[in-house]
Amino acid sequence: MASAKARRRNVQRAFRVPDPARVSGKRLLLLDDVLTTGATAEACARALKRAGAVRVHVLALARVVKASDVLI
Repeated sequence: MASAKARRRNVQRAFRVPDPARVSGKRLLLLDDVLTTGATAEACARALKRAGAVRVHVLALARVVKASDVLI
């Protein structure tokens, strides 16, 4: 089984911006339905920043939490 580091690296390689001119110099909002580890959103944001985006914000509609993180 691949390590978390290897999985994160593979996710980062999965995203590219085919037309950097469309994002260069812009502020962008990246929408995600569910934020689990954040690796996908991070990889997308990095690709957009490398393509010249000035700023990338992420908005997630839901977030996965571990039972140990819930304070009840």
